[in-house]
Amino acid sequence: MNRNRFFHFLVHLVLITSIVIIAFPVFYAFIVSTQSFQDVFVYPPKFTPGTDTIQNYVAAWKTVKMGRLLFNSAFISVAVAVGKIALSLMAAFAFTYFGDFRGKGLFFVIILITHMLPLPIRIVPTFELMRNFHWVDTYYALTIPFFASATGVLLFRQLFLTVPGSLCDAARVDGITPMGFLMRILVPLSKTNISALFLIEFLYMWNQYLWPLVITNRDEMRVVQIGIKMLLAGQAQAADWNIIMAGTILAMLPPLIILFVMQSSLVKGFSMQEEK
Repeated sequence: MNRNRFFHFLVHLVLITSIVIIAFPVFYAFIVSTQSFQDVFVYPPKFTPGTDTIQNYVAAWKTVKMGRLLFNSAFISVAVAVGKIALSLMAAFAFTYFGDFRGKGLFFVIILITHMLPLPIRIVPTFELMRNFHWVDTYYALTIPFFASATGVLLFRQLFLTVPGSLCDAARVDGITPMGFLMRILVPLSKTNISALFLIEFLYMWNQYLWPLVITNRDEMRVVQIGIKMLLAGQAQAADWNIIMAGTILAMLPPLIILFVMQSSLVKGFSMQEEK
């Protein structure tokens, strides 16, 4: 009993220590975002909130037009997440229930191989393609190259393989079309996976920096990650870290809200994958 208590105490101590270490940069960023310019450079550093909170956040908001950048990031993240889910559902449906089309296995392998080619590797040909389409500085270029998802296809295909074939036969007898079977039967069964994939893809797109930097030239088409860099680049001498940290905290809020709202779906999604 004593050994169990000591083990539990040790586990909790390690977990709490890990949380403190991981959360400390965020905590310190928030503290700095509330301090004045002079307080940021005081030694030893202050770990108590300052009095310039509103001024710093207003300055960060106005300096780089943070509202527009947050809208761009949110729009791109939601559009890509929805697009990936829709395409992945249809592709997984085809691979699972249309077993007689030629080259099925080869196409599936090719889709999996694309997972090994992240965007930075193919950024030059992708940029050339977008330029030939005259999509530079548009939402098309910021979203469409990310619509394909090998992870999504694999995730939904594995789920659809667990659906009994008798359910498909019963739907066919009732006169339900293939798309009706997908929308009325399979999509409701995939709610947990859809939520988990939406959250993962939303966070992935929210953190995109390189591609938006390459494919956009106008400030109104930039995303919030570039906005933070613009805050830093605009400093002539010593950086206003209080304003930069205020911008960073603003950039963190939307994904934190999405993560907080959908965290149960994410946990359920991972639990289902482990059970399988």
